[in-house]
Amino acid sequence: MSTITVAPLTTRDAEALVHTAREAAEAAGATVSVTVLDAGGHLLAFRRDDRAVLISGETSTRKAYTALQLNAPTADLVDAVQPGVPFHTLPTALDRPLLFVAGGIPVHRDGRLIGAIGVGGGTPEQDHGFARTAAETLG
Repeated sequence: MSTITVAPLTTRDAEALVHTAREAAEAAGATVSVTVLDAGGHLLAFRRDDRAVLISGETSTRKAYTALQLNAPTADLVDAVQPGVPFHTLPTALDRPLLFVAGGIPVHRDGRLIGAIGVGGGTPEQDHGFARTAAETLG
């Protein structure tokens, strides 16, 4: 049996994710905040645009945590998670409430979860697109 070595999400990768998401947002005329976490939920990179709504930084962070915890794009969860159902208040190992709004994308390398990116500040659809565009750059 062979062993596959997977490189972790590096600071350089995280900064590239932030840069790509920010460029995509600027091209669309949106002002966003971007958060990138490693697989352990540690903050690797963050950018809050001074023109963004202050809460967009917390929103991007919660989206990244949600995507990381569930290893799924938060856009895929929106219809499944409605107020009042048990899944809506699912506790997390990271002791953070989940925020089920599009804009969080898990980041994989060689089939393994290595982190997550969250984007907040635009519409949910825009945020999801900016995060997806960035995550796709790491392949």
